[in-house]
Amino acid sequence: MLKRTIRGSNYIMQRYLPDPFLFVILLTFVVFILGLIFTNNSPVQMVQYWGEGFWDLLDFSMQMVLILVTGFVLASSPIFKKGLGNLASLAKSPGQAVVHVTLVSLIASWINWGFGLVIGALFAKELAKRVADVDYRLLIASAYGGFIVWHGGLAGSIPLTIATPDHFSQDTLGIIPTSATIFAGFNLAIVAVLFIVLPILNRAMTPSKEDRVTIDRSLLEEESGMGAATVEPSADTPAIRLENSKILSLVTGLLGITFLLYYLLTSGFQLNLNIVNFAFLFFGILFHGTPRNFINSVADAVKGAGGIIIQFPFYAGIMGMMVASGLAALMSEGFASISNDFTFPFFAFISAGIVNFFVPSGGGQWAVQAPIMIDAAQQLGASLPKTAMAVAWGDAWTNLIQPFWALPALAIAGLKAKDIMGFCLITLFVSGTIISLGLLFL
Repeated sequence: MLKRTIRGSNYIMQRYLPDPFLFVILLTFVVFILGLIFTNNSPVQMVQYWGEGFWDLLDFSMQMVLILVTGFVLASSPIFKKGLGNLASLAKSPGQAVVHVTLVSLIASWINWGFGLVIGALFAKELAKRVADVDYRLLIASAYGGFIVWHGGLAGSIPLTIATPDHFSQDTLGIIPTSATIFAGFNLAIVAVLFIVLPILNRAMTPSKEDRVTIDRSLLEEESGMGAATVEPSADTPAIRLENSKILSLVTGLLGITFLLYYLLTSGFQLNLNIVNFAFLFFGILFHGTPRNFINSVADAVKGAGGIIIQFPFYAGIMGMMVASGLAALMSEGFASISNDFTFPFFAFISAGIVNFFVPSGGGQWAVQAPIMIDAAQQLGASLPKTAMAVAWGDAWTNLIQPFWALPALAIAGLKAKDIMGFCLITLFVSGTIISLGLLFL
């Protein structure tokens, strides 16, 4: 039954899910029309909100380009490739490969979401090189599926925000320590169950041999050789000697690592996207040995960044319409109005999952939903920490079928969104059930 369901899910996604760029265009028109129907805004106002918000994610877009490029560069270095290869060699069958990549992605994403997005996809590619007959789509879907735990982990933006003094909702919410959110019993239980269930689920989703989509491993080997090979100087000039100077790469790499150690020691080992990018960048410089090898690897890496560069501004425009028109608040208020103290965390989770389609940013979504959810929780007598985590889990949950966050993994893998979303749809239903039950009964 599961295999038939997966076959049907993949068929639907392959047939009806458009390219992520077309998806974001269609989403733009959907939000525009919803704004006209459910709010008092005029067409001119909706266009204004869209245009004014269009460039609001430029900083974040650059961060996402860098997480893709620096992660690819680091993984293409000889040392890192060998390490990933040794880890991948532990998997001896397609089923083991799927389980291994799921666990690695879950662990990495729980530590830091940017780290998990890249490491999971890169590890999946290494497994595809070494394990015969493994479904490449399922490997990448399993790698991306581990991303669901990020908001319940060490880098969750909502729990970290409300634990920080002087956060924007402190007057109504107060300061809630991570012991009541990330490290609360209900949250750790949800994470633990996902760590157990998702590897088993992904293993069970392995298609039958006739439905399996494999990749020519020689293609991955050829690709992985790009940018990592030693470049021999064609002429003995000062410029060529600098480009192939191991000393220059060593000094530059060590400079970056020195700052990285200083930051980690003085910040209490707090990770964020900038510091992850910083680490990837300077370890990449160091591990590639020479500036020329590093530059060649960067040239290969940027080829996959086009989707992020062109699509993220459209998502920023959608977010602008959702927030400025009041649509996001309207959705949140609707779910809050049908809740009681027991069901409120569940409806907060569902509402956050829906809003996440249109506002795919944890911090941005919390800014929109926090005033409504905090007020509703206080009126109903619901737990404030659990309410915050319900919104956080909702934000992470529907990322499974929202191409926005999948773009870096898809670029690394060389796949399209519709190639993996059939598997991710199954994961969405299973993980949503687990999270809902955890929020209701724990």
